[in-house]
Amino acid sequence: MATGSAKSFYLQIIAAVVAGAALGHVYPEFGTALQPLGDAFVRAIRMVVAPIIFVTVVLGIAKLRDSAEVGRISLKAIVYFEVLTTLAMVIGFAVGHFVAPGEGMNIDPATLSRASVGNYVAKAATQDMVGFFVNIIPNTIVGAFASGDTLSVLLVAVLCGLALVQLGPRSTGLLVLFDDLGAMLFRVLGLIMRLAPIGVFGAVAFAIGRYGIGSLAQLGKLVLCFYLTLLAFIGLVLGPIVRLTGLRLWALARYIREEIFIALGTSTTEPVLPLLLVKLERLGCRRSVVGLTLPLGYAFNLDGTSMYFTLAIAFIAQALNIPLSFGDYVQMLAVLLLVSKGAATAPGAGFITLAATLSTVSGKIPVEGIVIILGVDRFMSEARAIGNLFGNTVATVFVAWWEKALDVEQARRVLARDDRAPAAPPALKPAQDALRRSA
Repeated sequence: MATGSAKSFYLQIIAAVVAGAALGHVYPEFGTALQPLGDAFVRAIRMVVAPIIFVTVVLGIAKLRDSAEVGRISLKAIVYFEVLTTLAMVIGFAVGHFVAPGEGMNIDPATLSRASVGNYVAKAATQDMVGFFVNIIPNTIVGAFASGDTLSVLLVAVLCGLALVQLGPRSTGLLVLFDDLGAMLFRVLGLIMRLAPIGVFGAVAFAIGRYGIGSLAQLGKLVLCFYLTLLAFIGLVLGPIVRLTGLRLWALARYIREEIFIALGTSTTEPVLPLLLVKLERLGCRRSVVGLTLPLGYAFNLDGTSMYFTLAIAFIAQALNIPLSFGDYVQMLAVLLLVSKGAATAPGAGFITLAATLSTVSGKIPVEGIVIILGVDRFMSEARAIGNLFGNTVATVFVAWWEKALDVEQARRVLARDDRAPAAPPALKPAQDALRRSA
C-alpha cells in the first residue's frame, strides 16, 4: 500500500489509544460500557486466525517437498524458545530478588481471601503436561478450527502438509485451491482490520474506566519494575540477537509499529498474528519458517509472560514477608518451565500458571497471594503482550537466519525503504503476492 495510507492507519491506532485512555479516565462508566467494541474486534480477528494459520502452514510444508526440513525447523524453533524463555524467567527472578519491589508491604497472609481468585486456583489444579499434550490432538479435524486452539490447528496443518508432500504431482490442484483460499482469507482480514482503531479505542477505554489510572499508585513499583525490566530485555537480549542476523532492532520495531499499538490496545497478540505472517514473509523470511515458527511461538515462546511469572512470584513473597532461598527459586523455575507451556493458551493463563506454581512448590507461598497483584494485572498485560510480540518476531527472524532461509539483503531493503510493510486494511494481500511484489 502507499506510504501515506500506512501512516494514516498508524496514526489512527495511536489516536484510538490516546482517546480511549482519556475517555476511560474522564468518564469511567461510559468507558467501561465500551468493552464490547474491543471484545468484538478481537473475536472477529480470532475468527480468521485458525484458517489463515492452516493455509499458510499447509502451503509452506507442501512446497518444501521435504518432511525432514519440517522437523529440523521445528527443532531449531523449540531450542530457541526454551533458551529465551528460561533466560526471561531468570532475569525476572533476579530483578525481583535484588530490586525487591514488594518489600515494606507487610501483608498478613491470614488476611488474604481466596474468593476473588478461586476460579484461577480451580483451573490450576487441572494443569499438567500430559493433559496439555493430549489436548493438542482435537477430537475431529473440524474440532480444531471450532476450538481455535493454535497448536491443534498447527498439528492438523502439519499433517495435511506432509500428506500433500507424499501425494506429489497429484496435489497440484489442491495447492492452487489453497492459494486461492489464502487470497480470500487475507481479503477478509483486510476488511476486519478497517475496524482496528474502533476496537483498540473500546478496549483501552474499558481498561482505564474499569480499573482506573489511580489503581497503579498502590502497586506502582511492581508495574514500573516490570516495564523497565522488559524494555531492558528487549534492548539488551533481543537486540544483539537481531544484530546476529545482520539487521537492527529499532528498524524491526518500526516495521511492526502498527502491530505494537494493536497489541498494546487489546492486551493480546492474537489480533496481529495474521499480519505478522504477511510482514515476516515480505521481510525475506521463507514461508515454511514463518508458518511453523510463529504459531509455535504463540504457545511456547512467551518472553514477556515468562518474565512476569517470576517477577510476580518474587513480589508476592516479599509482600508477605516470606524469604525465598536459591533452592526455592530453582524449584519454581523448573515448575514454571513445565506449567507455563500447559497454560499458554488457556483463558486467564497468567493467574492459572501462577496458582499452579505456588500450589506445587511445597506450599511455601500461599496460593491466595496472587490476589495481591490482581488489581494491577490488567495494566501489566499490555507489557506482556508487547514482550511476547517482540519475542516471537525476533524468534522467527533468527530461526530463518539460522536455517539460512532469511534474505538479509531483501530485509534491509524493506526496512530502509518503508520501515514497515503494508499492513493497513486496504492493501492486505496474501503472503505469496506480497513476496512477489517485494522480490
